[in-house]
Amino acid sequence: MYAFGQAVAGLDYRERAAAFGVVENALGQIALVEVTKPGKPPYFDLPGGAVESGETESQAVVREFGEETGLIVAVDRLIVTVSQFFLKSDGEPVRNVGGVHGARAVGEDTALKVEDDHRLVWLDPRDAVVALRHDAHAWAVAAWMRSPN
Repeated sequence: MYAFGQAVAGLDYRERAAAFGVVENALGQIALVEVTKPGKPPYFDLPGGAVESGETESQAVVREFGEETGLIVAVDRLIVTVSQFFLKSDGEPVRNVGGVHGARAVGEDTALKVEDDHRLVWLDPRDAVVALRHDAHAWAVAAWMRSPN
């Protein structure tokens, strides 16, 4: 596992199982979500998030892609396992721990998209490495680019 971010002294970080996905379109771009929270600048993440009780990482990636983008995806492989210290938009200190998975879009169902503050965007992977909020996500995209897909 590769670790990213620094814990801020004095904060109690909740460890959270999480999983994210890298999906490429026919133009060679990858799916990101642009997240806009009131009173904060927008940021970019890989689609994904918390793994719910009884759920596998692959199932979480499929669910989160639907909720955040409306895309239906199939998970193909684990790219890398990472951890990332960060403060959620509500200020909660969290340490995400889990995999970033290679996946592919197999359909779209706009009824799945329930996170109104998330917007699907497609970026060249090199631009995504620079734009992504979390170093763990940027590193995983770089690892994905360097690996045989």
